[in-house]
Amino acid sequence: MSGCRLMTAVRVSEFGAPSVLRLCSDVAAPQPGHRQVLIRVHACGVNPVETYIRAGTYARKPPLPYTPGTDVAGVVESVGEGVTALKAGDRVFTMATETGGYAEFTVAADQCVHKLHDALTFPQGAAVGIPYFTAYRALVHKAHAKAGETVLIHGASGGVGVAACQLSRALGLKVFGTAGTPEGLKLALSNGAHLAFNHSEEGYTGKIMEATEDRGIDVIVEMLSNVNLSKDLQMLAMGGRVTIVGSRGSVEINPRDTMAKESSIIGVVLSFATLEDNKECAALLYAGMEAGWLRPVVGSQYPLAEAAQAHHDIIECPGAAGKKVLII
Repeated sequence: MSGCRLMTAVRVSEFGAPSVLRLCSDVAAPQPGHRQVLIRVHACGVNPVETYIRAGTYARKPPLPYTPGTDVAGVVESVGEGVTALKAGDRVFTMATETGGYAEFTVAADQCVHKLHDALTFPQGAAVGIPYFTAYRALVHKAHAKAGETVLIHGASGGVGVAACQLSRALGLKVFGTAGTPEGLKLALSNGAHLAFNHSEEGYTGKIMEATEDRGIDVIVEMLSNVNLSKDLQMLAMGGRVTIVGSRGSVEINPRDTMAKESSIIGVVLSFATLEDNKECAALLYAGMEAGWLRPVVGSQYPLAEAAQAHHDIIECPGAAGKKVLII
């Protein structure tokens, strides 16, 4: 860290409620070291995990004080020695800031910083990282989804859900989505789903099976497995795969359901992706930006001073559509 330049950033000095997020204008701006990039942040995505970390309930606790946020989009301010693929002035995004994203400047390793196509705004760029890389990992690296297969995105109106719909459609899959509100269903359909089903309706799984002519689903991307996993296993086709992206508790299943179809339940954790995995994903995402099918849906936008409100809203208003973003 260097004391030469000061910046505004959100700091957390104690774990607790959203009110512990404090805006400070006298934070030392980071400097890029070897193979690092300094980014002038224009927008930072807000993810649910950041609220768990702030509350002190997450498995990993950062040393205090710290600046939250990992998903940023902005412009390269300067680069450290050894950086060759990026230069000052480049529009970029990353999901791996090292000094926190709720700030005017942040530092990230050069291999984790990706070009942001001109077709996307900075708020859209801040909505790419974790949702799209997670969706790609679930569909491609874990489920090995192939063109022509049928995929069900269980929770298609959330950040990962919308990303999974767009990716699945681009990869040539038959795309089904579920959501719990009319707005959510509309969102799924306008982002690549061929059909959308209301998962709060009685008997919706029967309608999904009917739509497959009772053949079943090849791949399910599951955001709430503690509620849906047992039903998912019954909807799978022969050799079907359920990828577990989210769960909020335990669930009872009948293992015979997996035997009947020789199906698989596969966990997905983005932090286990290798640099090669992420490089491959970034290349496809850039192609999607160029081609126009990758269009992140941005929801509420907040100034940095309202980070506490954003943390409140992401937990208390989960039905809202699109990614919550801080504008810096």
